[in-house]
Amino acid sequence: MTNAELQQLVETISLRDFNRPFKHRAIFNARLRTTGGRYHLDDHHIDINPLMLTDFDETNLIGVIRHELVHYHLALAGLPFSHRSRQFKQLLTKVHGSRFAPAPKKPQTKRLAVRYIYECERCGRRFVRQRRVNVRKFACGACGGHLHLQESSKLI
Repeated sequence: MTNAELQQLVETISLRDFNRPFKHRAIFNARLRTTGGRYHLDDHHIDINPLMLTDFDETNLIGVIRHELVHYHLALAGLPFSHRSRQFKQLLTKVHGSRFAPAPKKPQTKRLAVRYIYECERCGRRFVRQRRVNVRKFACGACGGHLHLQESSKLI
């Protein structure tokens, strides 16, 4: 589904379920990670997480769109539009919107952690760091001796 198709779907749902037109922009936003969608109060556009369509079915996507449209229409009407307000809860149940979006499936990616081990040439103390240290600039915190990089390893 493209952004143009999403825009058409949001306009259709708004007219059919709310009897009001949707006059702003609706787009997919891949940067949304933990939420199904977001209504922006400043310019009234709606962002939808594309994982709501790819990880789940279209009925879930429609529920998320209805949820964001409840925020949209209540805000434009000047009514309280927060999740805990009575008007929000009543309108959400009336249009059968999703109260909560399901958690998107997260890809199982392995993170590489690089470890640098430095040793003081004077006292022999070892330091483990995740970032490189400029050995010309920094010294041992215990005795002030010079540091030397002993090893660097990548942990999976």
